[in-house]
Amino acid sequence: MRQSMTGFASRQGQGLGLTWTWEMRGVNGKGLDLRLRLPDWVEGLEPQVRAMATKALDRGNVQIGLKLASDGTEGAQRLDAVQLDSLLTAMHEIEEAAMDRGLSLAPSTSADIVALRGVLTSESAEVDVARIRALLLSDFEAALADFIAARRAEGAALTTILQGQFDEIARLVNEAAETAEARIPQARERLRAQLARVMENTEGVDPARLAQELALIAVKADVTEEIDRLRAHVDRARALLAEDGAVGRKLDFLCQEFNREANTLCSKSGDPALTSTGLALKTVIDQMREQVQNVE
Repeated sequence: MRQSMTGFASRQGQGLGLTWTWEMRGVNGKGLDLRLRLPDWVEGLEPQVRAMATKALDRGNVQIGLKLASDGTEGAQRLDAVQLDSLLTAMHEIEEAAMDRGLSLAPSTSADIVALRGVLTSESAEVDVARIRALLLSDFEAALADFIAARRAEGAALTTILQGQFDEIARLVNEAAETAEARIPQARERLRAQLARVMENTEGVDPARLAQELALIAVKADVTEEIDRLRAHVDRARALLAEDGAVGRKLDFLCQEFNREANTLCSKSGDPALTSTGLALKTVIDQMREQVQNVE
């Protein structure tokens, strides 16, 4: 299936105390240019992401970003029995000392005791980079699949547009052929007049040179080759669009050939109607080339 180089995908995930978001953006490019923004502390992540993207993509400027953050869970709270025992002993001694001096202290609640430093501690799990990397790569694989699906959807729309442009070029080429055919009588009269002017000034002219000039006049009046080549280019463009794999560069080169033949057709037309058709051809060819720039 034909792919565009334009696409976007985003995927979110959560696990091992982290949340993350993968984002992929692609635009057209001459080759494959990957630009990665990944956390440095996840060792081994970047080379694997690059390898997966390189294997799946052929062309385009592609940005791959990953945002990582804590999910807010700092680990389970654990009661430190040793610290608690030490605090309770200290509190008992303080109360006894106060009573010996005739002082009455306000009773302490469990909330007061828990709030004291060191009674509750947070159990922070060790960071398992290998597990985190495996989770992230699994989600990236899904994000990459979404990205390719987006490029294929764009490619399908692009294919429809290009097929319509091929049809329009074929129609204009047929119109040019009909116009050229209809102008044959007029072209013959113009050619006779040009030949007459040449023959009136043949005194002292080299016969070989004269033959060249006459042949040049005839060639300039004939657009058959240009029309035949334009038709062949349309057939080739349709065949390329139906091929598997990357064909964007081939189509781009073919657009240059289309434009060259359209320019020659205009320069040789000698007829307002044929020139108008040639200019219309150039317009569609330029539009086609803009679309081709996004074909992978």
